[in-house]
Amino acid sequence: MGSTGLDMSVMAFREPQTAHLSPRRVSELLGLTQTELARLIGVARNTLNSPASLRKVDQALGPLVRVLAMVTDMAGDEQRAALWFKHQPIPGWAGKTAYDLVGEGKADQVLSYLEAVRSGVYA
Repeated sequence: MGSTGLDMSVMAFREPQTAHLSPRRVSELLGLTQTELARLIGVARNTLNSPASLRKVDQALGPLVRVLAMVTDMAGDEQRAALWFKHQPIPGWAGKTAYDLVGEGKADQVLSYLEAVRSGVYA
């Protein structure tokens, strides 16, 4: 899937009828509270639901949503993607999961790993 396909997958995480990402949708998929999601993406809990913070939320949620969209594409459905994201250790990261790495601000490394796997490189 090229960037266009990934862009379409990311659209699944938007609020209906808007151009903004949905913290509610992401937290429900991952089985997280809004507080846990806010901590994961590095924003204050109140920021998630503040109309004045939509851009900030989109920016903070973006890397997480790109990871989820790519894993959903690779795994075949969102539930498998959510399980992988939260529970599957990524080789070379001392038992850390994508959840752990995204929480450390390393979503780009997770995306690079996924790209390598998708390209057939054993990672």
